[in-house]
Amino acid sequence: MNDIQQRLARAIDHTALKPETTNDQIQKLCNEALEYHFASVCVQPHYVHFAHDIVDGSNVKVCSVVGFPHGATFGMVKAHEARAAIARGADEIDMVINIADLKNGRDEDALYDIEEVTEVCHSLGVPVKVIIETCVLTTDEKKRACDIITRSLADYIKTSTGFSTGGATLEDIQLFKQHIGPQVKIKASGGIRTAEFALQLLDAGADRIGASASVDIVNGAA
Repeated sequence: MNDIQQRLARAIDHTALKPETTNDQIQKLCNEALEYHFASVCVQPHYVHFAHDIVDGSNVKVCSVVGFPHGATFGMVKAHEARAAIARGADEIDMVINIADLKNGRDEDALYDIEEVTEVCHSLGVPVKVIIETCVLTTDEKKRACDIITRSLADYIKTSTGFSTGGATLEDIQLFKQHIGPQVKIKASGGIRTAEFALQLLDAGADRIGASASVDIVNGAA
């Protein structure tokens, strides 16, 4: 791979989160991650142990999701999900913020929800990415989410689940860069299918890319 392809591959969480995903598809996902040296594979908790067994001993990490895709369950449940996923081999956790709390102006409740997960994950040495579902938020709500996540000590802010009405935009990455704490990294996800767009997102400030079209993205930079 050339330098641009390597830059892309190192930033990609190679993702398969549809509920109908099969063992064969997870096997293929992991094989591709090993071949292309992606940062991680991102899978539902049910598949964490299976994916871990495939990529174990490599540099590819296993990422899983909690409170996914709506974020509407209790913080204690998300924390339990995270602990269970980590016990089965998850190296990173992507959680969904309580979107309703954010929409209703209950910022302290949204903060506590995240802190319940980060406390568990950080005690086990596992980073947390917080998905805010940008497509359903106003600009003010996105800015408040940046403040909440900064205060929570989570490791990343993430744009989207990929299961709502929109995905990553350059404008949202730029907004994150302006309003998120300097210690918080940025993950762009949702609707990223080309090398050109992925590179634009990285240049705008994204540190990670979540994508299912990862192989096409990297091959598109050849």
